[in-house]
Amino acid sequence: MSASIVCSRVSFHWSDDTPLFTDLSFSIGTGRTGLVAPNGAGKSTLLKLVVGEYTPTSGTVSVNGVCGYLPQTLPLESELTVAEALGVAPVLAALTAVESGDVDEKHFTTIGNDWDIEERTRAELDRLGLDGITLDRPLHTLSGGQVVSVGLAAQLLKRPDVLLLDEPTNNLDLDARHRLYDALENWNGCLVVVSHDRELLDRLDRIAELDGDELRFFGGNFTAYENTVRAEQEVAERNLRQAELEVKREKRDMQLARERAARRTSNAARNIRDAGIPKIVAGAMKRRAQESAGKADDIHSARVRQAQERLDEAGRALRDEQRIVVDLPETAVPSGRTLFEGRRLQVHHDGRALFAGDGLTLDVRGPERIALTGANGSGKSTLLRLISGELRPEGSLTRVADGRVAYLSQRLDLLDLHRTVGDNLADAAPTMSRTRRMHLLAQYLFTENHLKLPVAELSGGERLRATLACVLHAEPAPQLLLLDEPTNNLDLVSVGQLESALNAYRGAFVVVSHDQRFLAEIGIDRWLRLSDGRLLETGPLDG
Repeated sequence: MSASIVCSRVSFHWSDDTPLFTDLSFSIGTGRTGLVAPNGAGKSTLLKLVVGEYTPTSGTVSVNGVCGYLPQTLPLESELTVAEALGVAPVLAALTAVESGDVDEKHFTTIGNDWDIEERTRAELDRLGLDGITLDRPLHTLSGGQVVSVGLAAQLLKRPDVLLLDEPTNNLDLDARHRLYDALENWNGCLVVVSHDRELLDRLDRIAELDGDELRFFGGNFTAYENTVRAEQEVAERNLRQAELEVKREKRDMQLARERAARRTSNAARNIRDAGIPKIVAGAMKRRAQESAGKADDIHSARVRQAQERLDEAGRALRDEQRIVVDLPETAVPSGRTLFEGRRLQVHHDGRALFAGDGLTLDVRGPERIALTGANGSGKSTLLRLISGELRPEGSLTRVADGRVAYLSQRLDLLDLHRTVGDNLADAAPTMSRTRRMHLLAQYLFTENHLKLPVAELSGGERLRATLACVLHAEPAPQLLLLDEPTNNLDLVSVGQLESALNAYRGAFVVVSHDQRFLAEIGIDRWLRLSDGRLLETGPLDG
């Protein structure tokens, strides 16, 4: 039987008995599938159910074949060596022991059929751009993107039949992303990828959309999926407008019928009096008229009810993909104003200078929109920390203009995780009224239910929106915004919401990102690249 995943009537409840899935059934065979859905819909949870990290409340999950799984969160600060992270350390140790003359049976058992493991490991690392990484190097000395590449190599070394990848391009630079694309290009097993990387999704065979208790499959890549959904939405919008008109028409017809019935009843009563018909006969005629009017009213009520049901159905077919709509006049910066000035920016790691020569020179003027690109490990995050003041440069000259600098790191760690979004916003903007805060958070798409939750319980996209609300509306408002890989862990709707917020921002920003489509949407007007310790002015195609 070929590689496959089969879920049969799977239900999953959280520890507080909140349901996530109910009676979910699907099967995925060989081929490359992209799994998409809004944050919080359960994509990562579904992968964990498949690999057995979570247990279904009911139903069954079966995997045919060896399964590999790359989770979204990897141990960036781990003391593990690369060999340990790859899972090859015991085999390498056994090979070393055998080569030194130790013929203990346990070594041969450990090695199994993996006598070529060192060569295969080195080839896999080289293929993923890690040719300069030694197997004894600790993970915490690698960049976030290099750790992701090591994690992917660990899964590929298993030679899995079924491979599950959760946001595999997070933290990867453009070169590493394209190596990942190449590695997956001719995958002939069962591949399932959760990603917001539109270029990666465009290289897959089909898209699976998780919507509540249903997994819906679309043939073709992500662009084909978008076109299909867009066409469906156009039909849904037309059906909704038609259903709204039908409800109005049926209600109008019912009201007219009631008015006609009332007039007939009034005229009939007057005619009966004028004709001198006996009361018993008149009463019978009145009852028949009322019954006839009642039946007619029931027919019209049923038509209204059916029209309303069609309207509700049309409304459900229309997707609710809200965008953040805000105005940020407080963040405005006069054109050409120098917000940051740095000369001889330099730091040292393990006695080695990170930047070339005397260090970097960088000026940021308002309201520039700067994209900072470069290979993993080139120092992009470090440069942002230098600009923000979080990291003090060594022997450098820096000047920051009056006005707030806000730094959103990859960790989104600005908010108090144990307090609500509203509480965090009150801390950031203490003079803002509660009514204004509630209105503002509604603009950032927070419902009343979400406002009661601590930040720790929000999804990645919700936490980003909460952080943006607190940063962009803080007192004083930031005039320079620093963003480090802000689209990591975001679903595609949330990326659009981030784009909306940044397009409303009127100050300067520096953003580290390898998502070219995202950068194109936020109006980048200056491109910088860190390469070999130097900061180069480039263009969008050089990132």
